[in-house]
Amino acid sequence: MKKIILDLDTGIDDALAIAYVLGSPDAELVGITGTYGNVLLEQGVRNSLALTELLGHPEVPVFAGLPHAMGRDGFAVSESTALIHGANGIGNVVIPDAERPVQDQPAVDFIIEAAHRYGDELAYVPTGAPTNLAAALRRDPSLKDRLHVVLMGGALTVPGNVNAWTEANIDQDPEAANEVFRSGVDATMVGLDVTHQTVLTRRALDEWRQIDTPAARAYVAMVGHYIGAYEKNAPYLGGCGLHDPLAAAVAIDPTLVGCLPINMKVECEGPTRGRTIGDERLINVAPKTTRVALTVDAPRFLREFMQRVGAALATAR
Repeated sequence: MKKIILDLDTGIDDALAIAYVLGSPDAELVGITGTYGNVLLEQGVRNSLALTELLGHPEVPVFAGLPHAMGRDGFAVSESTALIHGANGIGNVVIPDAERPVQDQPAVDFIIEAAHRYGDELAYVPTGAPTNLAAALRRDPSLKDRLHVVLMGGALTVPGNVNAWTEANIDQDPEAANEVFRSGVDATMVGLDVTHQTVLTRRALDEWRQIDTPAARAYVAMVGHYIGAYEKNAPYLGGCGLHDPLAAAVAIDPTLVGCLPINMKVECEGPTRGRTIGDERLINVAPKTTRVALTVDAPRFLREFMQRVGAALATAR
């Protein structure tokens, strides 16, 4: 059973990643660490606590991470992001606050401790800004030989979703992302190259409407909002991209994707700031510490996605 830490800026696709892992019989969600992006850190942590309780798993600890990029003094949610995820990050759907509080232990300390405790059993899955991960690697450089990372972010062979070259999670903190790639940590990049090949349509909502739980009703409303945003902004996809759930799925089952081994970097200056690209200085250097997912078994992933999220929604209180 794979042990998973999700590092989330808990918006709608993050909520789906939580449900995917909780509905997976071959995975254990050992913790959630909070970051910023779709929402402010405080809102994301609140959402993670509330969603895990809604799904019947109050045992999952939630830790607050860093609230903004390493080189900045603060963070504000963009107008476009607020439209996509709603003002509260979960499609403006109202769910009860959690009864338990956030953990006292900082997220970076928890990441380091878990990497030493679980070793190869653990996969760390950042699906927002990579600031917490970069901070953990700075604090404990030995993590590069201990931690297995599956990150949602970047775009190598397709355009970005911020501009022609930048993906949103990398855009939040390019310097942190660059540090992660160049640290030598074992990483799989699950970027727009594959997440835009895994699309959820409105037909899925009809299936979830047959599940009579508060969690299912909340998720139908959340994802309906998310698909609506895609219909306005990217109608050519035919639904919403399953960005964060795919990264979580690959952490559990790497055979879902085909990868290019490559040493990566992020451009941090100039007009292409935020671009994820191969590091020309390490083009012929082995080992290649990053694998970039370029192909995905979308039909198999979508079948497993519906089964696992459906199981999580059906067994929730």
